[in-house]
Amino acid sequence: MAQQPSPKSGGKVTRRDFLKLMAAAGTVMTFAVFVDWGKFLPNPTGQSNQKQKVELPDGSQANVNTFQVNHAEAIIYPKSDDPVLNKEAFRAWQFIRLPEELGGKKNDVSAFRLYSMVCLHLWCLWKYWPQDGRKRGECPCHGSMYDALTGKSFAGPASLQAPPSNVLPMLDLEIATDGNIWIKPPNWSVNGNGIVGYGRFLT
Repeated sequence: MAQQPSPKSGGKVTRRDFLKLMAAAGTVMTFAVFVDWGKFLPNPTGQSNQKQKVELPDGSQANVNTFQVNHAEAIIYPKSDDPVLNKEAFRAWQFIRLPEELGGKKNDVSAFRLYSMVCLHLWCLWKYWPQDGRKRGECPCHGSMYDALTGKSFAGPASLQAPPSNVLPMLDLEIATDGNIWIKPPNWSVNGNGIVGYGRFLT
């Protein structure tokens, strides 16, 4: 049976109860950093164990010969037959051809990046800005900014987070002889391609 507040307390929380609550909260916060939260995040599932094409919003496959330098498109990965599933934020990826000064004119995979669009701060969707000399990823919610070359946050709240939670997950690509660009099967771990919403270690 729950203990009733004493008449002296007038139904309010006593100082002793408040201190107990603060001690419990402090204990939880102390050990929370040691939990591998990435295990509990809804990483993309489905046919991600097979090679998939980089499908652009117009339905065509990205090709090294036609995709512009210093340009980006939002794509879905892994894409399913269910349009509702395809709208999940954790399936949103930003496909980028780097600016010329970062190697974007090369006709190989080093000219491209494919990062999760889920910001590592509070899971808003960031976007790549090629214009105005910015050439970086920016989150509209709290201003986190990401380096287009590495996916590492260099400004805003995400940049203050400890590794691996300051580097965007990134998928590996390959280019076929016809120039079409494909996504290799990922390794969903912080030491591999990363964990969506959680991050990856830079190697």
